[in-house]
Amino acid sequence: MIQVQEWERIRRAFHNEGKSLRAIERETGRAFRTVKRMVESESPPSYELTKERPAKILGPYKERIRELLAENKHLPRKQRWTAQKIFEEIQQEGFAGAAPTVRHFVGQVRKEMRQPAVYLPLEFDPGSDAQVDWGEGDVIMNGQQVTVQLFLMRLSYSRRTLMMAFPSQKQEAFFAGHVAAFSFFEGVPGRISYDNLKTAVREILRGRNRVEQEAFLHFRGHYLFNSHFCTPGAGHEKGQVEHSVGYYRRRFLVPLPQVADFEELNVLLRQKCLADDTRQVDRQTETIGAMWQAEKETLRSLPRYAFDCCRTREVVLNGYSQVTLETNRYSVPTQGASKKLVAKLYPFRVEIYRPGATEPLAVHPRCYDRQQDILDPLHYLPLLQRRPGALNHAKPIRQWRPSWPPVYERLLAHLQQKWPEGRGVREFVAILHLHQDHDPQQLAQAIELALSHHCAHADGVKLCLHQLQQPAAAWSALDLSDHPRLAAVGRQALNVAGYDRLLGGD
Repeated sequence: MIQVQEWERIRRAFHNEGKSLRAIERETGRAFRTVKRMVESESPPSYELTKERPAKILGPYKERIRELLAENKHLPRKQRWTAQKIFEEIQQEGFAGAAPTVRHFVGQVRKEMRQPAVYLPLEFDPGSDAQVDWGEGDVIMNGQQVTVQLFLMRLSYSRRTLMMAFPSQKQEAFFAGHVAAFSFFEGVPGRISYDNLKTAVREILRGRNRVEQEAFLHFRGHYLFNSHFCTPGAGHEKGQVEHSVGYYRRRFLVPLPQVADFEELNVLLRQKCLADDTRQVDRQTETIGAMWQAEKETLRSLPRYAFDCCRTREVVLNGYSQVTLETNRYSVPTQGASKKLVAKLYPFRVEIYRPGATEPLAVHPRCYDRQQDILDPLHYLPLLQRRPGALNHAKPIRQWRPSWPPVYERLLAHLQQKWPEGRGVREFVAILHLHQDHDPQQLAQAIELALSHHCAHADGVKLCLHQLQQPAAAWSALDLSDHPRLAAVGRQALNVAGYDRLLGGD
């Protein structure tokens, strides 16, 4: 068979270099008719199999294999002919070949029988529909490469999209992504399409019927949208957002963003989503932003209050003033807590309440590792006041101590030297208590001042804090230009004779 390169050389020799067909025949060694055909052909030669190659061993059984595969249309899905069973069947009928030969042919026949997937092009009215999906992406967070979970919601009419990152795909993150998207869109679409996520669907029934999670029903009832769940494995039913996860991941996360935490990452993603408003999607008449401006008038209004995106758990306080959530232990203040408490798990924080209370006892950043102790050292300061000897071994203080400003160590050494019998540690703990109401940086400055003024104790540090927060007012000079008689007051020479008379001197 003549390759494309040789076809080009033959045509170039005839048309560009003016060589005759006979000359080209002699140079290439090709038959005259072949050279003539290549010169006249405007497309390179291609090989087409005009007749199926004979298969001496498998050939007599090909029709039988096709018959067995055709039977599969009428058999139960879990009891159909497989390549292995077909091999065993025709082996009993006399086939002497190998199993891989049969598997290869079965694969070819299945491709012939498979109908190409064809989908209807869809069009949506403004405000009628949105689509939701999850994906994954990598970022550099706090100096380390981590995989984050990407929530995506897209309005089907305008294509306006919000992408938001979470540590996990748990239900509270699923709800928080919705709330952020509704705020970004300034309204709620009439219907949202999903895969059969466990955070929304408890059980898949026949057809389109689903048993939805109770918490999802509560969430949906708060915002009053309709939900649509795709047929399992039929991602084309929400093809817009399926494609968009990869598209926005490449646009927003390449190169890998370098951020300090999820808050910074989500601010960055929101800015990129806003910038995407200037893009015009293929076959759309206007930009995403312009179409959204028209669409948001048709969205359902946001409710008065946003949904509280958390999971609630009843927890029991242990002997170390901690509660356990998902194998991790979170501290609670040693004063004022009851044995039974209520914990709220948000995507990025954990709040712990007394039953029936509206203000949390403790708030911690949420930990997604396992078997970790998340301790707030301020929770244990009242206990340290009573047991100052435990300072060096108290785990909350040991975790906190490496991040102290150096002035804290100087203060502690000074107080322990001045009052070695325990009062020094108590004074130090009283100063640590000031973290509850004051900025740490300003407190460190106040400690520096107290040490320099030789008043390094709790009251002295409080006084220095007060001075830093309310510096002395600068007094302006009094203008006495309208009272010349008073201008010399305070400037006259001192007469010490008056003091002598007062003291009884001469």
